[in-house]
Order: sequence, then structure tokens, then C-alpha cells
Amino acid sequence: MDNRNSSFEDLVMWQKMHNIVLDIYKITKSFPKEEIFGVTNQIRRASVSVAANIVEGYGKKSKADKLRFFNISQGSLEETKYFLRLAKDLGYYNTDDLRIGLDEVGKMLKGYVRAISGSDN
Repeated sequence: MDNRNSSFEDLVMWQKMHNIVLDIYKITKSFPKEEIFGVTNQIRRASVSVAANIVEGYGKKSKADKLRFFNISQGSLEETKYFLRLAKDLGYYNTDDLRIGLDEVGKMLKGYVRAISGSDN
């Protein structure tokens, strides 16, 4: 499956997620200082986990290993969506655009998992 991409950096879903992570780091700089160990840390950690587990899954050889890391990525993506919702509800930032971006990444990730699940490797 990975023959078309020579590096994880060629994966569109990783590229989109990486850009979302960068955006999250930028917007969380404006969050209240008392949130540095709360929402700020949690949303950064969860979003980085999405991208990092895409990378780790990409690098695995077995289908089971790939699927395990992509599944972890999917869970972290849902966690990131929650923290973006929380940040919006707390009045820290309008996160609607970021949440739309996460939905796009989620669809791509789901398609990638479906393709791997159907492959023989």
C-alpha cells in the first residue's frame, strides 16, 4: 500500500494533520496562562498523537501493526475534537475551522484503514 509514497510526509492525511497541529500550537499561545497544564497541554498532546501515530503506522510492516497505530490515531483525533470543542465552549477560540479540518483527516484515515484491512499484507 505504501509503494505510492516514499515517505510519511507524502501522505496527504499527515500533511493536513501536521498543519492542524501547527495551527493548534499557534492558537493555544493565546489561551489563559492558567490553562498551560490543562486544556493547552491536552489539546497539543492529543493533536500531536494523531500525526505521530500516522507516522508510526506508516512505518510498520505488518497489517496488524499498521491498523493498531492508525486506530490509536483515530482515538487521538476524537480526543482532539473534544478539546477543540471545549476550548470553543470556554470562549478561548472559535475552533470550527480546525474541527472541519479534523473531520477531513478522519475521513482520509478511515479510508486508509479500510484499504489496509482489505489488502493481503
